Amino acid sequence: MKVLNTLFASACLLGVFACSAPKDSDPSLENLTQYVDPYIGTGGHGHVFLGANVPFGFVQLGPTQYTQGWDWCSGYHYSDSTLVGFSHLHLSGTGIGDLGDITFLPVTNDKREYRFSHEQEKVKPGYYSVVLPEANVTVELTATQRTGFHRYQFPASEQAKIVIDLLRGIGWDEAQKGFLQQENDTVVSGYRISKGWANHQQVYFTAVFSKPIKEFRISDGASVYKKEDTTRKVVLTDKEAARFRESFVKQDTLTSATTFGELSFDFAEAGDLYVKVGLSPVSIENARLNMEAEIPGWDFEKTIADADKAWNTELNKIQIKTTNEKDKRIFYTALYHSLFAPSLFGDVNGDYRGSDGEVRHNVGFRNFTTFSLWDTYRAAHPLATLIHPQESNDYGKAMLAIFNEQGKLPVWHLMGNETNCMVGNPGIPVLADLVLKGYDIDPEAAFQAMKTSALLEERSLGLLKEYGYIPYDKEPSNETVAKALEYALADWCVAQVARQLGRTDESDYFLKRSQSYSHYFDKESRFMRAVSSEGKFREPFNPFHAAHRVNDYTEGNAWQYTWLVPHDVHGLVDLFGSEEAFIGKLDSLFTVEGDLGEHASPDISGLVGQYAHGNEPSHHIIYMYPYVGQPWKTAEKARYVLDSLYWDAPDGLCGNEDVGQMSAWYLLSSLGFYQVAPAGGVYVFGSPLFDAATLQVGDGKTFRIIAHDQSKKNVYIQRAKLNGKEYTKSYITYPDIKAGGTLEFFLGNQPSATFGVAKEDRP
Repeated sequence: MKVLNTLFASACLLGVFACSAPKDSDPSLENLTQYVDPYIGTGGHGHVFLGANVPFGFVQLGPTQYTQGWDWCSGYHYSDSTLVGFSHLHLSGTGIGDLGDITFLPVTNDKREYRFSHEQEKVKPGYYSVVLPEANVTVELTATQRTGFHRYQFPASEQAKIVIDLLRGIGWDEAQKGFLQQENDTVVSGYRISKGWANHQQVYFTAVFSKPIKEFRISDGASVYKKEDTTRKVVLTDKEAARFRESFVKQDTLTSATTFGELSFDFAEAGDLYVKVGLSPVSIENARLNMEAEIPGWDFEKTIADADKAWNTELNKIQIKTTNEKDKRIFYTALYHSLFAPSLFGDVNGDYRGSDGEVRHNVGFRNFTTFSLWDTYRAAHPLATLIHPQESNDYGKAMLAIFNEQGKLPVWHLMGNETNCMVGNPGIPVLADLVLKGYDIDPEAAFQAMKTSALLEERSLGLLKEYGYIPYDKEPSNETVAKALEYALADWCVAQVARQLGRTDESDYFLKRSQSYSHYFDKESRFMRAVSSEGKFREPFNPFHAAHRVNDYTEGNAWQYTWLVPHDVHGLVDLFGSEEAFIGKLDSLFTVEGDLGEHASPDISGLVGQYAHGNEPSHHIIYMYPYVGQPWKTAEKARYVLDSLYWDAPDGLCGNEDVGQMSAWYLLSSLGFYQVAPAGGVYVFGSPLFDAATLQVGDGKTFRIIAHDQSKKNVYIQRAKLNGKEYTKSYITYPDIKAGGTLEFFLGNQPSATFGVAKEDRP
């Protein structure tokens, strides 16, 4: 061990701590954070982040554990009882682990991991605390958008230290290079460069301490990691092997350069140590600027109160009325989780790191990252267009900036990197939805970005242009059915924007290509099936089997993917030959049982028959019944999912959160509607869960939903009114919601024979 002021290291995670927030003092806001249970989704397969953050914040500061498999994607799992630090960046609800950058750990002995119990944790929006008995230290964390704020309560100790770990990462994350320096007696700064799910990540930080640093030392981290991790090898199942390495840390990455920073402090008497840690994707200087702008002083309690107010401000955008406290907890926790991402990816001065690696400056928009678009185009973004207009505007402009920097719209964007994760062109529906809803997005620029992205040769698009579909014998990476169906719905979105711009030829081209789904429909079996270049269906065929990423579907099977035509439900009905045949098959989806096969994806969860609510391709299917005049079936099935597949416990999600999508489905569905078509704003009715709800829809307007006689048995819409007038349609449009007003549902315990049945009343 030696004293140094500068150190190069393979970098890792950073942890920050928070404290209990006082009651929100703003009388205009209802205290809704009291209903949030951050533990929901931290158990089971929820993969939800637990810690301190603010809405849309870059910093997500919280505890980090050893990665022990798929369920540790966020860095924390409720079943675990060992902490290795507190890191400043996390993901929430993803199916792949990454980040975990810049990790802090308070120590009073030679241990570099500590056991804890949930009884010694406290957590609420914007605040996390835990007691580490083996160190006799209490950790508290809070945060602003770009800064983590820690408070450590140390005992009297000659070994009071803060360990800064620039090696450890979560899941796929692997440190490449790190730098750590002591600037003066209270300031340490540095950076971490890593490679993981995102190919190249750069995180800079500046940390300011409330007490002088007595000694700044470094030690060889290799021996520590070898000792810890060789006893913690992860034995992965076949299902997990496709996503995770054989062990947490590759031993060949551990060299004498992989070091820890150890900062010693004088604690002759027990007391508190405060640390402010600013983060930036651009530079150490910007990290300091972010910290000074967001937390200029040392008022820890005020920062907690500010975080609480930030959360209450967002949660108050939907106020619900219900006597069911459990449903209220689930609802506001879902709204809370839906606000973790997309997350800010730029500094207070407007600087950000573009997708080309260049430092750029925002003009007229805030830059964002963590675009989990294959998941979130379905419900999270349609929800955001209703209650988060400013953020939605910035999402669209950030996506256009990404297009200009990398030559295509984002697919799954993380830390300024295109991961190309998942299939299709999921950025297109999100951008098209914004254009069609009249957001302040340049429609011509948006169209060119969508068109260019749709006409690339990559990711099987060349085959789609050549054959009009994607033949399985020409595509070695499989998933051809899923790819083609996702491309078809994206092409439909391009066609709608082209039509709005008066580009008839291009609208016709993309509309025709959006019908490519019909190539896959086998009229004999009535399933979507893989097709060869000779037009023959693949044999043998089992509609239940769902081998992970090595079959014709993505995280699903034929039962689930047959319905992935949300842009043209009536066209899909025509392929079945009649509404009766369509309804019969759709009914069967929710009752049929079958073996998914030993290599099925773990994402296929929350099964109701073969309907898989735990994964996104199924999310719209319940809302297809109104298209064929049977809205009551949507009502009863939506209510079943709301009541049975979401609950207020750590294992409260039937699948992983997928960056807000699982929660967004609950939020929209509990309000009584869901956007099925991927763009344009037709929200199809289901069954409202609450007596009333008020949405803040922007420009000072509110949209109120009243459900008369709502109860566990009264789930069926008998009739409806919009702004006091009888309303017979089984859907509502975006302009009607954004205009403000009142939608009234009158519910009963038996299906209505007339509401939404007539063809002119169907979506």
